[in-house]
Amino acid sequence: MTNALSHADLMDRTYRHQRLIYDITRRYYLLGRDRLLRDLAPPKGARVLEIACGTGRNLARVKALYPDCDLFGLDISEEMLRSARARLGSQAKLVQADATDFDAGALFGTSGFDRVVLSYSLSMIPDWQRALRLAAAQLRPGGALYVVDFGQQNDLPQWFRGLLNTWLARFHVTPRVDLEAQLRDLAVEHNGSLRFEHLYRTYAQFGILTRSD
Repeated sequence: MTNALSHADLMDRTYRHQRLIYDITRRYYLLGRDRLLRDLAPPKGARVLEIACGTGRNLARVKALYPDCDLFGLDISEEMLRSARARLGSQAKLVQADATDFDAGALFGTSGFDRVVLSYSLSMIPDWQRALRLAAAQLRPGGALYVVDFGQQNDLPQWFRGLLNTWLARFHVTPRVDLEAQLRDLAVEHNGSLRFEHLYRTYAQFGILTRSD
């Protein structure tokens, strides 16, 4: 609990003021988010959960694209949730919670989701493997977990990689080297399938884990 609280405090300090300009500035380098949302294709009446929902930007777009969905979001930072609540109002159920330790049934009054989203969040969660495992556990049969995050930038110029990673470190961001391997292991555990791609010359990585029916 102490670690979770300290990480919550860190995120609140990081985004207390940054949240006000977050969506304007991040649009230029959180690449692949809109690709994820277009591919989401939830069934009518689906329950969609975003873990580490931040300012609510993605959930707002989900609502615009798929108005029949029920939206749920959690974030460890109350500061970020201030922006999300202002943006979404009653369109989504939003709660403060740790991505590595939460009970969806207790938080939302429901459990089992058709779509779960992790968008540029695992790279900021210290125990990201636990968060990924817990996210996959929220899926209903036939549901899918959508993940997009920073890649290793192996196909990009070294000077660019250096600048980018120096910038990301200022915000406590670490690209996850073995994301694909972790997703493949989870796909096996859930008797499901995985579609995985490297986007924009390995700038980003994108995975869809679908649980079997």
